[in-house]
Amino acid sequence: MRKLIFAALLLLCAAGLTFAQRAGTSMWVNVPSANLKASTGFFAGTVAAVKLADEVKVQAVKGNWIQVQTAANKVGWIAKSSLSTKRIVAGSGTANASAREVALAGKGFSQEVENEYKKDGGKQANYDAVDALERVSVSDQELLQFVDEGHLLKGES
Repeated sequence: MRKLIFAALLLLCAAGLTFAQRAGTSMWVNVPSANLKASTGFFAGTVAAVKLADEVKVQAVKGNWIQVQTAANKVGWIAKSSLSTKRIVAGSGTANASAREVALAGKGFSQEVENEYKKDGGKQANYDAVDALERVSVSDQELLQFVDEGHLLKGES
């Protein structure tokens, strides 16, 4: 009986995800910035850029990629993980969450998780190193050169 209930819940969840990603439905960008790609490959050419809280309309779904249309009528592919079915509102005042906080929350980093990390008084956590790493920016061309020189798979799907 438990297996049957679990299977039914799993099907309902899958149906909800499929419904949320049907053509014409709205989704919102949940990362500080992302590029819309010409195809479903990581190294595909960039069509346009989107930023946190931008609303996009779903055009198609292919694996972990969603083809979307922006308010400026640009159409491109974006990783499913960079979108949310929940409306995101980017604030500008001090009482609002920062873009970084919203992105972390979208990935499951809650106040409870933060409190757990702070239990040791920050002795074991090196947040300066994480902040420094987050500031590193590598262009798609540099990354592609690295992949080519290392004979790595290009992540096409």
